[in-house]
Amino acid sequence: MGWHDEFPWRWRFRPAGLARKVCVMSLSELSTLTASLGFTERNDPFKLFAEWMEDAKKSEPNDPDAMSVATVDEDGLPNVRMILLKDFSERGFVFYTNFESQKGHEILATGKAALCFHWKTLRRQVRVRGLVETVSDAEADAYYNSRARDSRIGAWASQQSRPLKARFELETAVAMAAARYALGEVPRPPYWSGFRVRPLSIEFWHDRPFRLHDRVVFRRETPDGEFSKARLYP
Repeated sequence: MGWHDEFPWRWRFRPAGLARKVCVMSLSELSTLTASLGFTERNDPFKLFAEWMEDAKKSEPNDPDAMSVATVDEDGLPNVRMILLKDFSERGFVFYTNFESQKGHEILATGKAALCFHWKTLRRQVRVRGLVETVSDAEADAYYNSRARDSRIGAWASQQSRPLKARFELETAVAMAAARYALGEVPRPPYWSGFRVRPLSIEFWHDRPFRLHDRVVFRRETPDGEFSKARLYP
């Protein structure tokens, strides 16, 4: 299925072989497309990302905040997985995890990561590359305490990324953690916290006909530096 089969334009062919487009968009779809086509003229990547995220919340059927997180191991071999973005600002993009997991070890070792958001309904993509810092204890506590109680119990029970003999072993660990914290609050494990990716580059991509996509990238030398902007060939 090609772009013109999925996008809300319909192509019709005349006998002479010339194509004409018939717009069958709703007004909201047309507004979103119009905004997308002007994104290459924008100069603030954080405001642009915030607007695209809001659009995704309205159009994506599941988890508009889902993103892939790429890291590398000690041999330089990459790993990638899907997780959820929990906060973002001009300081960076925040997610939470077990620091003893594979991604935790790899990020702590290199201090670098890459992210990718893909919103299929909007035919948009955002790529982020940058340096990684840990969030403050206050930030980690605030988010951890906002989670469902069972999720907080699970953070104690799961030895994330390590071998598991059987599901029963995990369920036993959950039951033991639940018994341990049967009364009162469930504290945050010392190995559970958040990472903030401070971007050195943010690339915005939007699908266009015949794979002639629009791409614009914002780059800077340091996490506190000024961004420069460039358009890229598709």
